[in-house]
Amino acid sequence: MIRPVLRMGDPRLLRVAEPVARVPDAELGELITDMLDTMRALDGAGLAAPQIGVGLRVVVFEVGHNPRYLQVEPVPLTILVNPEITPIGDDLVEDWEGCLSVPGLRGLVPRHDRIHYTGLAPDGSRIERSVAGFHARVVQHECDHLDGVLYPRRISDLTRFGFEAEIARLRQTP
Repeated sequence: MIRPVLRMGDPRLLRVAEPVARVPDAELGELITDMLDTMRALDGAGLAAPQIGVGLRVVVFEVGHNPRYLQVEPVPLTILVNPEITPIGDDLVEDWEGCLSVPGLRGLVPRHDRIHYTGLAPDGSRIERSVAGFHARVVQHECDHLDGVLYPRRISDLTRFGFEAEIARLRQTP
């Protein structure tokens, strides 16, 4: 089922999500199905449970043939319960981000270029990966939602934050 996505300004997006107590769990499976349906219907790269009003530490992400992300490397479908992220090194890279909870806007956000993440799959098995680039960016963005952080709070220069159409127009101007 496609669920409404909360938008910036809704106080539920600022809350720290609770860990999932039981994995696997039938209700968790239903939540994940709804999250995937919602993310895909909106052409998102990822979605966190708090974005649909559920205060649990669950994220989903996937980038294949997505019209919003034509020039990025693919990111495999991942369903991550109770994720933890550890940066690898100190390198930060700025790149443009958008968010289903901040529709129509984009900002230049610094993120760790390389991370190691762990968590549980819906069946309770352990997921552990070291990733870089766009994959690392997506994981950090979605996990920020679990801690009540929306990407505009990470922007270091607010002159690099604005409406998608304006930013795209300016980036095409020689």
